[in-house]
Formats: sequence, C-alpha cells, structure tokens
Amino acid sequence: MPTEILMPALSPTMEEGKLAKWLVSEGDAVRAGDVIAEIETDKATMEVEAADDGKLDKILVPEGTEHVAVNQPIALLLTDGEDQSQAAAPTSPLGGEDAAQRAAGEGARTTIESTSPSPHPSPRWGEGGERTQAAANDTSPHRGEGAARELGESLPDVEGAPAGPQVAPTEPRPEAEVPPGTEMVTMTVREALRDAMAEEMRSDPSVFVMGEEVGQYQGAYKVTQGLLDEFGPMRVVDTPITEYGFAGVGVGAAFAGLRPIIEFMTWNFAMQAIDHIVNSAAKTLYMSGGKMHCPIVFRGPNGAAARVAAQHSQNYASWYAHVPGLKVIAPYTAADAKGLLKAAIRDPSPVVFLENEILYGQSFEVPKLDDFVIPIGKARVARTGRHVTIVSFSRGMAYALDAAKRLAAESIEAEVIDLRTLRPLDMETVLASVRKTNRIVTVEEGWPVCSVGAEICARVTAEAFDHLDAPPVMIAGADVPMPYAANLERLALPSVDQVIAAVKSVCYRT
Repeated sequence: MPTEILMPALSPTMEEGKLAKWLVSEGDAVRAGDVIAEIETDKATMEVEAADDGKLDKILVPEGTEHVAVNQPIALLLTDGEDQSQAAAPTSPLGGEDAAQRAAGEGARTTIESTSPSPHPSPRWGEGGERTQAAANDTSPHRGEGAARELGESLPDVEGAPAGPQVAPTEPRPEAEVPPGTEMVTMTVREALRDAMAEEMRSDPSVFVMGEEVGQYQGAYKVTQGLLDEFGPMRVVDTPITEYGFAGVGVGAAFAGLRPIIEFMTWNFAMQAIDHIVNSAAKTLYMSGGKMHCPIVFRGPNGAAARVAAQHSQNYASWYAHVPGLKVIAPYTAADAKGLLKAAIRDPSPVVFLENEILYGQSFEVPKLDDFVIPIGKARVARTGRHVTIVSFSRGMAYALDAAKRLAAESIEAEVIDLRTLRPLDMETVLASVRKTNRIVTVEEGWPVCSVGAEICARVTAEAFDHLDAPPVMIAGADVPMPYAANLERLALPSVDQVIAAVKSVCYRT
C-alpha cells in the first residue's frame, strides 16, 4: 500500500496551512530526507521531507492550495518494491485512531525554514529553534476539528490536546451595534484585528504599530500581516527584544500626540514593561491635572495557549483591570475584536487589549460596514435565557456558550453575557440579567483570587442581593502556576462540565 504524506502540524494550535509549492513531480524518485514541498502557515514556512525512499505516485493537493487541514493526505508515496497497482484511494483525514497512528509514524517529517527567528522561542521548540520530537510528530490535537465544526458537533477530549473546551465556536447573536440587514463576511479574529489596524492607519496618519517582528515577519502570530507593505517601516516599526524599551518609546510618542499600537509577542513578556503601562501611561492624566493624555494601545495574546507552561500561560485580565487610568478589553468574536480595537485606537486613554492565541484562527461573522466601531464599556448578551445568567469574556465564552447549549437540552435556559470590556465593567447589563434570572455563574481562565469573577459576584451580591435565589458561583482556573503536562494543564483550567455543574447547583438541579 502507498504511504500517505499528510499535512503536518507546525504547532499544537495549527489547524490548517497553505501548500505553497511542490518541489517534485509525480513519478519522481525520492530519498528519505529529500525536501518535496513547502508549506506556509501563519507563523513560518515549513519544508516537508520524504520519510521513506520511493517514488511520488500521486499529488492529491495542488500547489497554491490554501486552508489545507492538518492530517489531510496531500500526496501518495510508493516505497521501494511497490507498484501503482497497489495504490488505493486515500483514507479520510478523520480516520480516528488510524489517522493518529499514521500521523505519529508515517507520512512526512517537517523542518523549519527560518524566515526570521523568534526572539522569544516558545517552549514548543527545542534549543536552537528546532522542533521538539513531540512537535515534529504530526499528532495535532486539532485533527478533525474542521469537519466537526461543519457538522456543529462538539469535539471529544483528546489526550495531549490544548486544555479547555475542544468545541466548535458557537456563533453568538448579532451585535447590537449592527443595523438590521447588514451584509456579513466571515473572517478570523487574526484578520479582524489586522483590518482594524489597517483601517485606522489609513484614516489617521498619527497611528503606527511597534513591536518585535511586527514588520518583516508580519507579527509572531501574523496579526500585522501586510501592514509593512502598505505603510512602510516608519509606521510599522520592528524593535529589538526590549519590551521595557519600546513600551517606553510608545508612551513618549503618545504624550507627544501620536497614537501608538504596541504589540507584545505575549502579555507574559509585558511584565518587563509594566512600569511604563501602570506608572506612566495609566497615571499621567490624573497626575497632570487632566492636561496630558496618553492615547496608546498595548495589545497581544493573553492567557493559556497549549502546553507553554507556567511562565507563558498567565492571564493578566484582573491585573490590569485593577489599575485606575487604564481601559481593559478582552474580546471573543472577530467582530468584537475589530470594532473594539478601532475604538481603542481612537480612545484618548491608554487601553490594554487582551487577545487569545487559541482564538486567532477562529472564524466568526463580521459586519461589512465602512466604519464598524463598538463602544468600550458595553457588554453583549450573546444568548438570551431565563433560568440563570452566565458571565464570561475572551476564551471563557467558549465554555459558557457550549455549556448553555448543552443545558438547553435539559430545559435549563441560560443567558450568556460577554463582558468584552473588563474596565469599565458594564454592571448594568449584568445586574439587569440577574434581576431576571435570579442566579449567576461567572467563568474565566484566570486565577480565582481577586479575579474578575470575584469582583462581579461581590457587586451582584451588594447591588442585587434581594433578587438572588442562590449564592453566586465563580468558575476559574486552579490557584496554581500552570503545569506543563497536558493532563495537569487540563485540570488547571475550567471545563464545560464544571460550568454545567455550577449552573445545576444554583438551579437546584442534579
């Protein structure tokens, strides 16, 4: 039987890529280790190598094809001694255990063609920028997600999968800011963020982007893709590896009247710059008697991704929501990401914009409007209900919406509120819902002590006590540094089952 060469996974979060170029043709003899194709992802360019000696029997995916799913067969290789009569139709990439076995032991090996080495290598990589064996073996936990999303099915937990709900993103209700009948387009969160920056840079010459690898490499997660080509190096500025340095330059530029967008490769690295964010950007308006504004946006991925361990998995939502003078945004959908980033860039105050690596590749409907802006400080009712209120933000919305969907099958109608903005909090929307449902559960991935959920539960208890039929319940991450091991990471983060159990407890259901 011919060997299937599969679309490899570059990282645990990769779901698809572009087959950029075939370097061999059908019928060509290849040796193990020969580079046979090039694959482009949102982070790098990969070379696909033949795993065995043989002959390339058939190319299944032509070069230039985009959105090729991980583990999809892209070619057939006849090993030495086989002939074409032995070839069989390729099996489905959703072949369950067989696909996992093929991914682990057959197909193709991958190496990285380093276009611009990352200054902060992720723990998914070994020393010297080479892939670890676990990453090189094509055992992506996301195999089969694409088809499951098309079917609207939840995905089962997979050993070694990124912690958290492996579920199709439930499409929330249309934005209240969208006029009825507006045409919608589907785009990823990554694309929505890029479009927001590009639109604001076109309309306001004082807006510029600065950070590590935002220019030539087009962003560590390709959020700034295409901006350097359109706006040039004076407005898309690559920096050295010094968060403290370029954050300070950004704050100074904002004081001088420009509107910087500072990208951190991850908010974990922004701890190097926290003095500028908290002491300079956040406090100067107050300390200057209202005379010095600081119109700056600090943005980048926040929270846990997939096995990047304690120092790269921290959730900073409550950290920055605690600081007077900052506005803090944590969107879930692509529409919110776009509309709120545009609002943040225009805001006269410093804004902390917390994205999520897992959400970058998720697709949502976005209004096709010339200038779609969402006001900062307004929550959104993502799902209406009458029995319980579930409040969340960012990736926590995946847990909340999936839990609500499953609870509906048991005749429990949950109202789900997406906070979107964490400072200022839209408590009016939360309280109005609680006065209707008389119960509340909060959901977030961060630590429970002094968390966003703890603040909401306290406010609800103080301001809507007489409307509560059960004590508020908070679902949060475990109060421990994030473990590296996949099974422990899964236990350290919330689960949909935990949300369902919490809702049943406040509804006095078993």
